[in-house]
This record gives sequence, structure tokens and C-alpha cells, in this order.
Amino acid sequence: MTPRAFLLRGLLVGLVAGALAFVVASLVGEPYVERAIAIEESSAAHAHIGDEAGHEPARHEHSEEAPVPRDDQRTWGLATGTLAIGVTYGGIAALAAAGAVGRLGRLGARQSTALVALLGFVSTVLLPFLKYPANPPSVGNPDTIGSRTGDYFAMQLICVAGVVLAVLLAVRLARRLGGFEATVAAGATYLAVIVGAALLLPTVDEVGDFPADLLWSFRVSSLMTSATLWATIGIGLVALVGRLHDRVVADSERRALAAAL
Repeated sequence: MTPRAFLLRGLLVGLVAGALAFVVASLVGEPYVERAIAIEESSAAHAHIGDEAGHEPARHEHSEEAPVPRDDQRTWGLATGTLAIGVTYGGIAALAAAGAVGRLGRLGARQSTALVALLGFVSTVLLPFLKYPANPPSVGNPDTIGSRTGDYFAMQLICVAGVVLAVLLAVRLARRLGGFEATVAAGATYLAVIVGAALLLPTVDEVGDFPADLLWSFRVSSLMTSATLWATIGIGLVALVGRLHDRVVADSERRALAAAL
């Protein structure tokens, strides 16, 4: 039950999770991305025509193709991104599970690992999503993309750091209050911190006249992709860590029995 053993299993599970996330993103998310890009190109074409009305024909100085063709973006580009994120989150979750096993009261190896994966999804995806949901192409002012990205990662950092501190607080309080009371107290503290951060961080409202149904569908597909990633990490880690734990316990019992003979 070493951190290295956990990490190797986390990286493997993360690779599988990234592959499954790519499948979900391709099947569920990409159709909405294509529709959003079509809207963006249509709006740009109308604006271009309006700007050139009454002037000489354009010389097409800005007609060069995008640095990465769209066909590459939705295939190997998307796959590279999901695999990299899956391996990264899988490794981090595995190391967090290695530190949590045996330190969360009566929770066993499987339960501790499952809790780590659940808290990972909540802190890295769900809570930041509630404040700053994903937007498809053509939504948002290009001039504010830097500040919006910074705000999102600030919210994510607060959520992740807060959940780590909340778990540490719950473990410490459990010695005096008991497991249930400590969990409630730590959870309430964490919720207060997250609500406060959400109120203090800037609110972004740059949707404009983008179709509401397409925006909703895109955001749901984005959340489904992330949920697939974390569900795979959680289920895979619980299975592999559980088998590792059972094997270690069995080996320990055999050694104890041999020593007693």
C-alpha cells in the first residue's frame, strides 16, 4: 500500500477515463460545438459584409486557416486533451487516496478512495461549474477571455483547497465530537467558504443573443464529459485499490500465521 502502487493504478485508470471522456465528448458534445461554430461563422460573415458595404472588395488578408484545422481539433486534439486531463486527475486522486486510507475514521480502503473521487469531482468540476459554466464558441467577449479564465481557476483553486482543509477539520473534530457531528460541521464550514467565494468573485454574463437551448445542451454535455471522467476514475480506483488492499491483508495474515507456527 505504497504511494507508488497507488500512483501507478491512478495513472492507468486515468488513461482509461480520458479515453471514455473522449468518446462522450465526441458523441455528445461535438455536435453542439459544430452548431456553435456555425453560428459564430455566420455572425462573422454578416459583420464582414456590413463592414465592406460601399467599399472596395477585400484582399483577403485575414483568410488564412486556423492554426489547428477543425478536423484535428475534434479528433486527435480532443483526444490528447482528455487523455492528459484523465492521467493528471487519476494520478492526483490516487495520491490523495494513498494519503486518506486509514486516516478517515472507520472508512476502509474502498470507502476512502470512493470519497476522494467524489470530493475530487465536486471540487474540481461541479462547484466551479455552478459559478462559471462552460461556454461554447461564439459565447463571451474575446477581450475578457483572460480575466474569465483567471476567475474560473481562482474558483477552482478555492474549491480544491477548501475541501482539503474541510477534510482535515473533520478528522480533527471527530476526536471530540464524533464522526457525524464533525462531518456536518466541516461540511457547513466548507459550504460557507464556497458561497462566500462565489459571491466575491466577479459574475460573468456575456451570453448575448446566443440560442438558450443550444447553450444549455452544450453545458450539459460538458458536465457529462467531466462526470464520465471522474466516475471512471472513482470506480476504477476503488476496484484496483480494493484488490491491492485485500492482497496486502492476505499476505500479512499469511506471514502472521507462519510466524505463529
